[in-house]
Amino acid sequence: MASPALHARGPRKPARYFGILPRSPAFWFLIPAIAALAIIGVYPLLLALYNSFHQYKLADLASGTPWVGVDNYIATLTDPTFWEALGRTALFLCLTLPIEVALGLFAALLLHRTDLRWMRAVARVSLVIPMATTYAVVGLIGRLLFNRQFGVANYLTGLLGIPPQDWLADPTLAFVSVMIMDVWQWTPFCALILLAGLSMVPKEAEEAARLETPKWSMILWHLQRPYLLPGLTAILILRSADMLKMFDAVFTMTRGGPGAATEFISVYIQRVGFRLFDQGLASAQAIILLILTIVLSRLYIRFVYREAA
Repeated sequence: MASPALHARGPRKPARYFGILPRSPAFWFLIPAIAALAIIGVYPLLLALYNSFHQYKLADLASGTPWVGVDNYIATLTDPTFWEALGRTALFLCLTLPIEVALGLFAALLLHRTDLRWMRAVARVSLVIPMATTYAVVGLIGRLLFNRQFGVANYLTGLLGIPPQDWLADPTLAFVSVMIMDVWQWTPFCALILLAGLSMVPKEAEEAARLETPKWSMILWHLQRPYLLPGLTAILILRSADMLKMFDAVFTMTRGGPGAATEFISVYIQRVGFRLFDQGLASAQAIILLILTIVLSRLYIRFVYREAA
């Protein structure tokens, strides 16, 4: 039976259109966001896809941009330097991401068990500061911290009796230096995401679990783990995608050196596109990197949620 309020309002009128566009104000408020997304996101992607099938060299624009088909993709897949840079990036991801997740989980558990609200508030504000720092500034901070003459890193190692190290001139130490700066910047992000998951755990169930067993590891695995998995999936996807396209901090800090020690895949693509001036080949490399990122994200989702089942 229809309600009196429905009779009072009368039957719902069909939506009116200007041609094919709805007249609803909500749609028109979305227009700027849709336009910005199309200009900033969709257009560069389509342009890169177009360039990847053409010979587009900035140093030889007089010859035009002829169609070359999949030649740029074949050249990329048969380029050993490309695979070396990709392997270097994968190594960086496999070493750095677990450290960030582990330290973030430790900080989240510590803040979750803290009873002082003011301490939580101060900690949360402090955790936002590294995340709010731009990549280029992080790279500049890293150059100062690991400077051989007046860097803080050599001062701290000197307190332990270790002689000064040329951090940014040694291939291994330069790689470790980039790892340290990335861990400093993005461990707070992991901590805040995991802390949000822990806040969803029912307090009654958590208190009952602590009365049942004093082992925090059992509580973490059997009670808190299901609430952490969605946030963990988001961390893995976002951080992996961010590391695969990591450029600003590395370029500002080490310029990809010494040698090719920190020439990650994005730094290599930038070198091909803007130092060798081969935009077609660089676009093909970027498209392949995008495909690898999508595949990796799908694997994360399938693996993590299979573990949750």
